[in-house]
Amino acid sequence: MIAHPHLNLSAQRVLFGLIALNLVIEGVLFAADLGFVGTKQWRSLTYQNGAFWAGLLHNWRPNYPAQPWTMFVTYAFLHGGLAHLLGNMLTLWLIGRMVIARSGLAGFVLIYLLSAIGGGVGFGALTLSPQPMVGASGALFGLVGAVIYWRWADRRRLGLDQWPVLKTVLSLMMLNLVLWVVLDGLLAWETHLGGFIAGWTATAGLGWAQRRQR
Repeated sequence: MIAHPHLNLSAQRVLFGLIALNLVIEGVLFAADLGFVGTKQWRSLTYQNGAFWAGLLHNWRPNYPAQPWTMFVTYAFLHGGLAHLLGNMLTLWLIGRMVIARSGLAGFVLIYLLSAIGGGVGFGALTLSPQPMVGASGALFGLVGAVIYWRWADRRRLGLDQWPVLKTVLSLMMLNLVLWVVLDGLLAWETHLGGFIAGWTATAGLGWAQRRQR
């Protein structure tokens, strides 16, 4: 079962800090879009250098040598507007607290980071789109994968039926399908899938390591 999400001060600071970083980045780009700071080219330039471009895994020329590697993390701190950002940050606050309560702060950071990378791997491996991909949803789906893994592991340990877990996974699949249709194919479901698998796998690995230490 998931522990009550009461966080200590360090955990609150890290979670708030992560949310604040995303808010500041998108806030600056939004202000630039409106002409309040910098230029309206700031968002385009930020995407060019920080978004995930699948073509960079093939024959596209990067803007700087490390870009094909750094984009596996930097894309997760960029968003496509305030609505995209706020939806993701609300999810991060709700799900992040649950993950920290169960895995601890270090476990949360590891799961989040590996899920972001996994989301990039999923997008790079499966997409056919030349468009940039941005957003924290790969990492967020990894956090969801962690919570669902714990539910699955707890039910297995107690000898309970796994149908409720399967229904949750099927519901996530249907949600992605509906959003993909509503957004006219502009949903990076590949990132969600990669993040979910990475989060599930990372959480299982952490559980195995903890059992080895006992």
